[in-house]
Amino acid sequence: MTMQRRDFLRAAAAVAGAGVLPGCATTGGGTGGKVVVVGGGYGGATVSKYLRMWGGGKVEVTMIEPRENFVSCPISNLVLGGSRTIADVTVSYEALGKRWGVNVVRDTVTGVDADKRVVTTAGGKTFAYDRLVLSPGIDLQFSAIPSYRADPARAIEIAPHAWQAGPQTVLLRRQLEAMPDGGVCAISIPLAPYRCPPGPYERACQIAFYFKRHKPRSKVLIVDANPDVTSKAGLFKRAWAEEYRGIVEYRPNHTLADVDLATRTLKFEVGDDLRANVINVIPPQNAGAIARTAGVITANNRWCEVDFLSYESIRGKGIHVLGDSTLSAPGMPKSGHMANNHAKVAASAILNLLAGAPVNPAPMLMNACFSYITDEQAIHVVSVHHYDVAKKTMVAVPGSGGVPPAMSPFIGRAANAWAKNIWADSLG
Repeated sequence: MTMQRRDFLRAAAAVAGAGVLPGCATTGGGTGGKVVVVGGGYGGATVSKYLRMWGGGKVEVTMIEPRENFVSCPISNLVLGGSRTIADVTVSYEALGKRWGVNVVRDTVTGVDADKRVVTTAGGKTFAYDRLVLSPGIDLQFSAIPSYRADPARAIEIAPHAWQAGPQTVLLRRQLEAMPDGGVCAISIPLAPYRCPPGPYERACQIAFYFKRHKPRSKVLIVDANPDVTSKAGLFKRAWAEEYRGIVEYRPNHTLADVDLATRTLKFEVGDDLRANVINVIPPQNAGAIARTAGVITANNRWCEVDFLSYESIRGKGIHVLGDSTLSAPGMPKSGHMANNHAKVAASAILNLLAGAPVNPAPMLMNACFSYITDEQAIHVVSVHHYDVAKKTMVAVPGSGGVPPAMSPFIGRAANAWAKNIWADSLG
């Protein structure tokens, strides 16, 4: 790793907590108005905080989120490997309210009246808004798997997805612990796009890390609907060949057709059935349900197209969409870091729009995705994106970012620093 790349990696780890994003204009003292934010993940928490901070406390912000605490998907695969607990990736929403004055409401938004600019919740409450921010993350397309349609709750108890960190992560870890040595854990990966492109492959490494130390005769079998590893392919394949030789097997072009839950058997469109002791089925995904309710899903009946200068929906005036629910720009992954960046651009734009001012015409975003190979050694991919006026989208800056030549403990330390910084930036 060259010093130039090492310095860039330090910047990637640190930028999560940097506050002001390069090229992201702010309004200083700000103006008044009401903003309702739906979802308290990396996008929703960050935009709530920055609207209050950059708006000088003049904008009334209500964040509606059903979970009691934030649970990070990034780093959660280490819970499966045994080097972290779910408590290690859990952060309270308390500071958003006490420090920044965000009205944090624990509830679920069930309705959006875009004409009256009002949202309603499962708890029977209504909230008026001048601007609405939807950051609901992803919903899992259980309907794509026939055996899941009738009773998805039962299905995910038998074959946990663990793709929304929390109880499912803990359940999958317990299944791995209960599996006999010599058993097989199968990980089914859907066709891209999906949340966190390198996440399933990091997961395979973490489960293999656990097996190598505690169940050395066990195997991890990756059955991937994609024709190849979708992110950091060379680095992951090297790790499987060197660090986890004989433990990890990778099979591309395996699109899941169904699951026999009674026998824990995966069935594919092409290929032989596969029976395993533990099956981790990651279903196809789409924008969170409230985006459909609000009528802002516009692409492939799955994702929300937005104006990348403000993250305002191309269909819903006054409605902004962040994070995994958006139709990603070319080369832009669905990641926690990217959602955090979306939030800052959107916060700046919303404050300007409330004040009747133009939005920043040249936002820049930075992304960093870290993947742990062992409990201490990691790899990464980083990139920088700028707004292309002619294409009206974000594009990667030529020559920015890239991947390292190999895993290292330095990158592992940078990944840990990144997590702490982005949690403090979003929620602290």
